[in-house]
Amino acid sequence: MTHPVPTDRTNDPALGRRGFLSLATAGVAGSALSVTIGSMTPAAATTSGSDDTSTGTTARKRELRAMWISSVVNIDWPSRTGLSADELRAEYVRWLDVAADMNLNAVFVQVRPTADAFWPSPYEPWSQYLTGAQGGDPGFDPLAFVVAETHARNLELHTWYNPYRVSMQTDPAQLVPEHPARQHPDWVWPYGGKLYFDPGLPEAREHIYAAILHSVEHYDVDGVHFDDYFYPYPVAGQTLPDAATYAEHGAGFATIEDWRRHNVDTFVQTISERIKQLKPWVKFGISPFGIWRNASTDPRGSETGGSQSYDLQFADTRKWVLEGWLDYINPQIYWQLGLAVADYAKLVPWWADVAAQSGTHLYIGEALYKVTSGVFTDPAELSNHLTFCAKVTEQGTPVHGNVWFSAKHVPQDPQGSMSRVRADHYAHPALVPTMPHLPGTRVQQPVLTHAQPCDDGVALRWVDASPHRRRATSFAVYRSSGRRVDVDDATQLLGTVRSDGQVLQGFTDTTAIPGERYTYAVTALDRLWNESRPSRTRSV
Repeated sequence: MTHPVPTDRTNDPALGRRGFLSLATAGVAGSALSVTIGSMTPAAATTSGSDDTSTGTTARKRELRAMWISSVVNIDWPSRTGLSADELRAEYVRWLDVAADMNLNAVFVQVRPTADAFWPSPYEPWSQYLTGAQGGDPGFDPLAFVVAETHARNLELHTWYNPYRVSMQTDPAQLVPEHPARQHPDWVWPYGGKLYFDPGLPEAREHIYAAILHSVEHYDVDGVHFDDYFYPYPVAGQTLPDAATYAEHGAGFATIEDWRRHNVDTFVQTISERIKQLKPWVKFGISPFGIWRNASTDPRGSETGGSQSYDLQFADTRKWVLEGWLDYINPQIYWQLGLAVADYAKLVPWWADVAAQSGTHLYIGEALYKVTSGVFTDPAELSNHLTFCAKVTEQGTPVHGNVWFSAKHVPQDPQGSMSRVRADHYAHPALVPTMPHLPGTRVQQPVLTHAQPCDDGVALRWVDASPHRRRATSFAVYRSSGRRVDVDDATQLLGTVRSDGQVLQGFTDTTAIPGERYTYAVTALDRLWNESRPSRTRSV
């Protein structure tokens, strides 16, 4: 039995992102929170002072830094329906500007919010969140544009899909006639004001696999990402309408709950295997609700007292990690340090210990929106989270990075919280952590041929003379104010640049101060961020 959830619903561990989405659906979040878009090498966390506003600071050469760009109900991008193709493109580029300004290295972009598509899919219609009408052609291929522009900034792109949700309303007649839910009404059922594919139907699961994998096959994505929506969150007074499906497909399972968990397990394992069969280098990760089970229910669980994804969504998230079905787990730990019912300081070590058992990467989902809404009252709360994550990493159970929900709150910078995160933890760029179990490329050491002052700073030129199959995907540029460059020093990483596929590559250091002496080195990176030896240095 779970402990009671807190009386204050703003801190309710059963609320989280779904509560925000409910507000957005009702039009509250958008109006109240509107904004103008404007190998692991951890460094020790250090204490920067003793005053009330100080936090620890970290500089890590490798950590994932990402933000979720939500499309459902136009939370982030597109900001509204009916934008022209040029406006859609311009808005997305501005989000990349936000990511670059924050020294992020990845974006998680929602491209299938409700059994629809942000690309010309043969399986599902164009998303209504593009034009305002489901099936409406936006006049270009948004996913192709997203891939090209994201990679041009050398950001890693994880395309984000909602597996089972069909519609944010329950009437199939409001879907376009060719929608699979109209073609196969027996695949779906209504619940809690929305329409869902039945996770217990093998035919429905096969459709979802095909819809997702079409984008993986035809677009150069770096990762496939799901969030916390599997079986719907429970709604008071309603029962999941899957008794008939259980009667037909549930033989051998003692309870309907065990059968539901099996359905989700099957889905996760199968999509994982099929992604790797199609493109072995594409990462697969899930961002579940932050509590698997409470220790009061299961001794393997966390010292928490909130809702449990294992029991309420039939999502055995711990099993997925231990079985090795995921390349990363990204739990939504959307609560404060010290919150009794769901303490960040209890949950992060619990997840880090679970992930370390299988070598799965751990990224922590961060509730930036709770600063905007006023739940997080300490401007240093989120910076303190990253300091804590670095300490957990030092103890031998790595936290490989953090992901921010959602993008619209990053430029808002509520209470200066993101400025503090940038100053304390993201002051320097970082490389995405490597995943040794994925198939890398042995990229060659580049030859730095040129480092000369120019009108814009210092112009660098180098040569990547590798055979085509071993050409670098991108390059890391390092700079020292002395005579020696230490590529293991996170503070000397100046930035990364995407390869244009040519032998001769270049980069301009626009931050160089005229008259100062600098020494530079360059390394080559493959698409999985594996790094070559550094070039010989050049001084200027």
